This record gives sequence, C-alpha cells and structure tokens, in this order.
Amino acid sequence: MKILVINAGSSSLKYQLLDMKTEKVLAKGVCDRIGLPKPVIEYKHNGQVQTFEGAKNHDEAISKVLEILTNKEYGVLKSLDEIEAVGHRVVQGGWIFKESVLVTDEVLKNLKKLDDLAPLHNPANAKGAKACAKAMPNVPQVLIFDTAFHSTMPEKAFMYAIDYKDFEKYNVRKYGAHGSSHRFITLETARVLNKKPEDVNVIVCHLGNGSSITAVKNGQSVDTSMGLTPLQGVVMGTRSGDIDPTVVQYLGKKKKLDVDGMLTYLNKQCGLLGVSGVSSDQREVIAKAKAGDHRCQLALEMLAYSVKKYIGSYLAVLGNCDAVVFTGGIGENGAETREAVCEGLENLGIVLDKKKNANFHRGEIEEISTAKSKIKVFIIPTNEELMMARDTKRIVEGLKKRKTRA
Repeated sequence: MKILVINAGSSSLKYQLLDMKTEKVLAKGVCDRIGLPKPVIEYKHNGQVQTFEGAKNHDEAISKVLEILTNKEYGVLKSLDEIEAVGHRVVQGGWIFKESVLVTDEVLKNLKKLDDLAPLHNPANAKGAKACAKAMPNVPQVLIFDTAFHSTMPEKAFMYAIDYKDFEKYNVRKYGAHGSSHRFITLETARVLNKKPEDVNVIVCHLGNGSSITAVKNGQSVDTSMGLTPLQGVVMGTRSGDIDPTVVQYLGKKKKLDVDGMLTYLNKQCGLLGVSGVSSDQREVIAKAKAGDHRCQLALEMLAYSVKKYIGSYLAVLGNCDAVVFTGGIGENGAETREAVCEGLENLGIVLDKKKNANFHRGEIEEISTAKSKIKVFIIPTNEELMMARDTKRIVEGLKKRKTRA
C-alpha cells in the first residue's frame, strides 16, 4: 500500500509518499510560498533534489505534486492508481475528534467548528484535504489530529481553574500538540525497552522551534505542556511559554498593543529570539553564548530550566518512570541542551553519561544514561509522517474489511 501524507499550511504544503510494505519513503518535498510571489516546489527522491515552479493555490499545489510523482522521467509512480490513501495532518481536533477519522462531509462540517481554536492551521489543513479529494475523488482521505494522543488526559490535568460554566460553553481547556510525535516516541520507547506500550511510563521531550513535554503513563498521555494553544509550556524559539496572564494586560498597555497584538508578540517575538536578541535558531544562540554573549547564555539557561521543571513535575505525576526521551530538532541534536536539562536530576534517578551524550550519532536511537541511572535517558528520532501513514493504513484497511463483510 502506498500512502501520501500531507501537511498543509496557509502558504505551504509538505508531502511525503511512503510504501507501507517496507515503510520506506519513496519521495518527499514541500510546496512553498503558495499564493505568494515566487512560489516553488521542492522534490526529493533517490538522494536527488529538484525544484519546480510553485502554485497559486492549494488545488494547484496538489495537482503539481501529483504530476511530479507520476512524471515518466523522474516520478516514482506509474500512475495515481498506486496511491491507495492520503493522510492529512490537522493541528486541532478539539473536543470533537479523539482519534484519526475518514474524511466525510460531516467530518469536514465538524472540523469547521474548531477554526477558532487554530485559525492559522485548521482552515489550511482542511484546504489540503479538499484539494486532494478533488484531485483523487476515489481515494480515501484520512485526518490525523495533533491533539488526539492527548485525549486520554484526565479532567484534573486538562482543566483550567476557570468558571466551569465557561469551560462547558466555550470548551476552554488544555488540548496539547505534537501528538503524532509523542505517540511515535512512546511506541518506539516500548520497543527499545522490550515492553508492551501499555506497560511503559515515559516522559517525552519534543524539543524544536516549537516544544512540548508529555507525561505518558501505561502508554497513554496523562499530561502535556502545551495548552489551549501551542503558546503554553516551555521556552521555545519565538514563543514565551508559561507566563503570568497579567503580562498581557500590563505589557499591552506599555506597548500600546491590544490582545491580538500581544498574542502575536508572545508567539512571534519572544522565547529564544526575544531573550537573546539574536535568533530563534538555537545553533546561532549557542555560537554567540560560547563567545560570551550574556543574553544568549541566559536564553539557553531559561530554555533548559523550563524543560527541567516539567520533567520534575511529571516524575511526580507518573510515580515511576522507565525513561526520559529527547526528540525533535533540538532534542535529537542539541547535546548542550540535553546536558543542561539533566544536570541536577541525579537525586531523582536521572544520571546522564556526558561522554555518550556528546558523542551521539545523528539519526540513531541512543541510550545516553549511565548504568547507575534508575531512569534511562534516550535520544530517539521522531517520525510523525510515518505515524500518520500507519494511522491512515489502519483506517483504510478497516474500511476495506467492513466493505468485504457487507
């Protein structure tokens, strides 16, 4: 079974084609600057990278991607008939979608109800699904929600201490994010530990430009750092993370910004970028910090400190923990960050092997804790697209079985 995975943004569309017999990536790329000047499509296959003229809208982007994939000269498909299903990433499933679903008119109608929770992402995600359905009307389309993995959180964890009537009326609560990544890492950790997923307790640290920490108990998410939106949680590339809500009022008055302006500020101008004054890219901040820049040093310390606090609190939530896992761009590649996060956690059972941590192999699963560490520490590369493809395959195969029985 060949599955196309789509991650549609407002002006971009990432795609990946997988052969699910081997779970091998056949081709991948991105349609960038959709609807903007100088749009471009990047196409990677067999170690080669090609670029093509981009698209003016999502329908055209999908059409061009399908043309590239089936091109006689450089395509990887003989025809579109080889694509048996398409999986679409959706940022927000809200209170409605607690697992991946097959796209129907009713599903798209319900998805529309969640636009207020993710106004920049969900409408774009829906555009991708509609564009694929238009181009491939007989191919099943599946929606995979970033929030679904966190639907197992207990009420005491996902609730905010606001008027309960407002929760009931407006569905204001913690939803989390990066669900496909956290789920993939949970399954991989169980495999590495030779345990069943339902028997594993793990703290997953997905660290990148956007970061989230999740406490997984018996294979299920019981708490996570991101909240109603991805702004809550640890210090991130441009996001402030946890902050006193009064800052919005106080700083808004000082800067003469309304609430929307302040949310843009907290999402786009804070975090590593805001504290360092240099960049949201950790590599650039590290380089400046090593050269003695105080603000860059402080930014890195704040990031690591915020992650450390979440790990400590989640150890208390879990009671016992098999492993702490680092993943994501920073989690997988940031040796300095991992060391700073784990420093001082020895009394809680986490002992990092600094030599292993510093000499890790990129793209590989690595155990970086010492033999004395009661809680293992791993680097495990995430693969959200594969998790999405697996979900898509499961749903489509279930659909085929139901049709066969009928």
